[in-house]
Amino acid sequence: MDSAKGKRVRRQRVQRTTRSGKRGGYTAFMNKLLDSFWRAAMYCLHPRVIALSILPLIIMAAMSLGLGYFFWEAAIAAVRGNLESYELLGTMVRWLEGLGLNNLRLVLAPVLLLFLAIPVIVIVSLLFVAVFMTPAMVALVAERRFPQLERKKGGSLLASLFWSLGSTLLAVIALVLSIPLWLVPPLILVLPPLIWGWLTYRVMSYDALADHASGEERRQIFKEHRGALLGIGILSGYLGAAPSLIWASGAMFVAMAPILVPVAIWIYTLVFAFSSLWFSHYALTALEQLRKKNNVVGQEKPAPSAIESIAANVTALPQAAPPGLQP
Repeated sequence: MDSAKGKRVRRQRVQRTTRSGKRGGYTAFMNKLLDSFWRAAMYCLHPRVIALSILPLIIMAAMSLGLGYFFWEAAIAAVRGNLESYELLGTMVRWLEGLGLNNLRLVLAPVLLLFLAIPVIVIVSLLFVAVFMTPAMVALVAERRFPQLERKKGGSLLASLFWSLGSTLLAVIALVLSIPLWLVPPLILVLPPLIWGWLTYRVMSYDALADHASGEERRQIFKEHRGALLGIGILSGYLGAAPSLIWASGAMFVAMAPILVPVAIWIYTLVFAFSSLWFSHYALTALEQLRKKNNVVGQEKPAPSAIESIAANVTALPQAAPPGLQP
């Protein structure tokens, strides 16, 4: 009876310890996530970060306005021609015009063209931020928070470029394959931000560790913190959906697209700059903790076994000379 009761008490203690350990791990995880979040938000107000965001904005705005100036009319004509080739769509448009939505044919093609341009603008904004801003922002975070953190140069610019391009190719394939699902109203609000978030996670987490972590350290951090890093990427992807309000305005006021496009690009740039800072704070904190843990493990020596202790004590005893050889 006492033995069974003791086993039950020990089992309950183990369960309480396990639950408290899980709560403590979840609390530590949320603390690190929120700490890196508010630090990234504060760093967005740093003059260096604001200055860095100007270059991608200027380049992308110039590219968008230039492409729009030379190809906007031709693109609208191509979209309108494709729309008219679908009889079902034409019937739907005529039905909507009969309900009072006049000039729907004139507005539909520019609106569709704007929405088709959103994924391209998002991906290009992310790549421009990764190339022109992320290295400088990682250096800023390391300089202000981790000045003693050793730079092991586990990644290179060429490796980062191939990693980003490969991840972008996979994201583009996923976007193209998911386009038919966008016709389902809830999914258009879910799938694109998830894909952008995955791409942000892949690109930003690699660049945040490329300069300071070794290849082995980077792989270990990706393995141990994959859920947190992917969560940061997905949250950043949904933050990137904020410029959709600008595009919704562009749907109603197509004539204002030359003004709304640069504004949307600027918002995308700021969102991805914040994401880069968030990844930098979290990843460098994880790297610092990993190195501290490895140093502690390396300094710990295993306790000698009982046989080794007895052998060492016997060796340390003074050896008495045989009786015949004593003076």
